[in-house]
Amino acid sequence: MSLVAELWRFMRVRKKFWLLPIIVVMFVLGGLLVLAKGSAVAPFIYTLF
Repeated sequence: MSLVAELWRFMRVRKKFWLLPIIVVMFVLGGLLVLAKGSAVAPFIYTLF
């Protein structure tokens, strides 16, 4: 969580709010990869791509 807080402080101080959608998409895709690793949801996730 410290990484997320540090990124938020960086974006707030440097006024780089355009990075927020990129970071959110990266976290969502990372979460999908973790779910697809070994769960019953994997076949449904693979059909999305």
